[in-house]
Amino acid sequence: MKTSTFITALAFGVTILLSSNANAQKFPGLDKSPMDAAAYPNDYKDAAKTVKITYSRPQLKGRPVSELAPNGKVWRTGANEAAEITFYKDVKLGDTKIKAGTYTLFTIPEKDSYTIIINKDLNVWGSYTYKEANDVARLKVPVTEGTDSLEAFSMVFTKADKGIVLNLGWDKVRVAVPFTE
Repeated sequence: MKTSTFITALAFGVTILLSSNANAQKFPGLDKSPMDAAAYPNDYKDAAKTVKITYSRPQLKGRPVSELAPNGKVWRTGANEAAEITFYKDVKLGDTKIKAGTYTLFTIPEKDSYTIIINKDLNVWGSYTYKEANDVARLKVPVTEGTDSLEAFSMVFTKADKGIVLNLGWDKVRVAVPFTE
């Protein structure tokens, strides 16, 4: 039951109404796959961003990557909501031009490659409602192996000769997604 206390005070000819809520709000605990973001340029002082991605970071917790991101199936590229990527200027993925705007990033993992998918659907939970008809761009990129294992799925942008690279890493899986300007 929600209870409130109202106090009316008259000071200097002004009526002030004060209210306090006797019940505190209930806030959820930390998510098991916390939300994170990566942007380029990476420097927080540089407001002239080219791109920013928001995603959730699932943890391995003793499980193989292939169990959490199964080969041959469309993956949300993270946990919870599908990753959303915002381009602040036009870029290209392979030969396909992508107009500035916000999109969903899906991937299809395979043993030796990942298919990178930029899709126009937004506010998508998981990949359950993925529609290939709404794809804007697709590119198959190779998988490499890192030396260190990453417990949490991670993304970071790096500079490239003719653009930027979105680097995905989890366990020892490494995927480099090239975007050109």
